[in-house]
Amino acid sequence: MPDATMPTNVIDPTKWVDRYSDYLFNYTIVRVNDRDLANDIISETFLAGLKSMKNFKGEASERTWLISILKRKIIDYYRKINSRKGSAEVRINYNDENNEGDWLEEQAPDRFELNAEDLLENEELGLAILSCMEHLNEKQARIFKMKTIEGFDTEAICNEFNITPSNLWVIIHRARTTLAECLEKNWF
Repeated sequence: MPDATMPTNVIDPTKWVDRYSDYLFNYTIVRVNDRDLANDIISETFLAGLKSMKNFKGEASERTWLISILKRKIIDYYRKINSRKGSAEVRINYNDENNEGDWLEEQAPDRFELNAEDLLENEELGLAILSCMEHLNEKQARIFKMKTIEGFDTEAICNEFNITPSNLWVIIHRARTTLAECLEKNWF
C-alpha cells in the first residue's frame, strides 16, 4: 500500500527539453510574440527550475510546476519593460536657463516597499491580465500588446495593420473594455 505522505510526482530535468519545450514555447510565443525572446524565457524557466528543484514537493505534475515558473518569468519580463518605461517618463528635462529640470529624477521618491501580500496580489493580477488577454481576438490582443505593453507608436501600428489612428483607438478601447469586464468577473 503506497504511503499517502509520499509525493506522487517526481521531476527529471534530463527530459524537460524533450517533454516540455514545445508546449512551453507555444504557451510563451502567444504572450510575447517574439521567437528569440520566447526561447530566452524558456531557458530562464528551465534554469530557475534547476535552481529550485529542492522546492518541488510533488503535489503537482512536473509540467504544471514548470508552467508556474514560466508564468512568473513572463510577468517578470513585462514588469521589467514597464519599469524601464516608467523611469524614462521620470527623466523630464525642463528647458530653462538654470538647468533645474534635472531635479525631477533625483527628487522622485523611491517606489514604496511592497510587503509579501502586495507582491502576491501583483503576481495574481498579472496572471489574471494574461488570462483575460486570451479572450481578445488575435488582432485585438496584438494591437493592445504593441500599444500598451510594448510601447509602439500609433503610426507604426497603423502601418503594420493597415488601419487608421481612429480605428486603432477603437480597437484599444474595446480591448480595454473586454479586459476590464474579464478582470471584474475573475479577479476583483
